[in-house]
Amino acid sequence: MRRFFAFTALAGLGFTPAAAADEGWTGEGSFSAGYTTGNTETADLGLGVKLNRERGLWTYSGEANVEYGETDLVETRNRIFLSGQVDRQLGDKLFAFGRTSYEKDEFSGFDSRLFVGGGLGYQLIETDSTSWDVQGGPGIKIDEVQATTTIRNGVPVVVPASTEQSASVVGRSEFSQKFNDAVSLSNNTDVIYASESTQFLNVTALTAALTDTFSARFSFDVRHDTNPPPGFEATDTVTRASLVYAFGG
Repeated sequence: MRRFFAFTALAGLGFTPAAAADEGWTGEGSFSAGYTTGNTETADLGLGVKLNRERGLWTYSGEANVEYGETDLVETRNRIFLSGQVDRQLGDKLFAFGRTSYEKDEFSGFDSRLFVGGGLGYQLIETDSTSWDVQGGPGIKIDEVQATTTIRNGVPVVVPASTEQSASVVGRSEFSQKFNDAVSLSNNTDVIYASESTQFLNVTALTAALTDTFSARFSFDVRHDTNPPPGFEATDTVTRASLVYAFGG
């Protein structure tokens, strides 16, 4: 269980709700329990932080997630995800953005995945109850692929570790619908296209307020890679229940 204490990395990096609120940030912290299928079938625990700060025409946002699970004292889930984005409003609905993300998932076949890019976004819908933004643009994707062993004609064949760097295109859709003051539905989709492999992520979440600051959330994630390393599944799904704490609002 010693690696479970990787959760404390979020606090060590300064991603704490109290510290963020003092600096003028808004956002949320979450504690979750999930069940993953695909490359592993395991239950896990997770911690997450989302931050947002607006300064005139500029918006700064960040996200950090850690997920860890064990089965019979054997590690079956270990994932870290970090991202940051800066938006600059260009008009009533048009904005420019720069984005970077880093993922390390020991059970995906990749040691790490890094993306850096930017582009333009547009607010398709913005009302009191509904919001929908889309964005897209070019970038660079760097995948560190793990060494793998496959069986060919009954003989083990080692595929060595490699680094794949390629030009890519990022696309993102963020949709949110408030049914009332307490219940809302969101659906976010991310695509990072590259010639070697393309990543898809879709997260659908239903959130219900419990108090002014605490909410319950049920979410379903689908992660798909068009070209996973040999021996790994292309699609993972995660069903997750979370307790969410909102701050700075």
